[in-house]
Amino acid sequence: MSRSVLFDTETTGLDPARGDRVIEVAALELINDLPTGRTFHTLIDPCRDIPEDASRIHGITAADVAGKPRFEDTADALLAFFGDDPLVAHNAPFDFGFLDAELARIGRPRLDPARMIDTLALAKTHFPGLPNSLDALCRRYGIDLSARTTHNALLDCKLLAEVYVQLTGGRQRGLSLVAEAEEAAMPLVAYTFTAARRPVLVVPDEAALAAHAALVARLKDPVWLMA
Repeated sequence: MSRSVLFDTETTGLDPARGDRVIEVAALELINDLPTGRTFHTLIDPCRDIPEDASRIHGITAADVAGKPRFEDTADALLAFFGDDPLVAHNAPFDFGFLDAELARIGRPRLDPARMIDTLALAKTHFPGLPNSLDALCRRYGIDLSARTTHNALLDCKLLAEVYVQLTGGRQRGLSLVAEAEEAAMPLVAYTFTAARRPVLVVPDEAALAAHAALVARLKDPVWLMA
């Protein structure tokens, strides 16, 4: 069985080179691209202010992180949860960049970029020319966004896990993983099928259709326009 870790960060801003810091990290474990229920989550004291513009996005204020551990206090636990497995994130270069900056501050090696799986890049290959934010993908796949009033890292991970299942083939959520011992005894049985997968109907709105038309207009001899 293959293991990977899906993760998300919240930060004080957009640029670690200008002193912005990580203030929240959440991660969840995937086995064969499906969540196992194991998670990692912590708020982090960035040892600096949190601008109001950033707080409006993720809802985290200086009061929320006061007295929380610093990054150096959580790094070992985070890296242990990551292990040596692939790391999945939406706009992964952003999250990798911030964690690399935090690791560099405490003299630890940067994350291996070969471990990166960027769901934003993956979404762009599926839906070129369309909005591919986490919100847009959730709406496209019919995933409930009602709890997402701010960019909470752990909630974002859970939503992204649902999106990732769809992006990697829409695997049936009724599948149950067989325990390793059982798998050793029955090597040809990896999953138990409990229900047929229902296809997700994706209906583009006017903005999506306009974006697609603009993309097609830039292509040379697009097959969509051939009679």
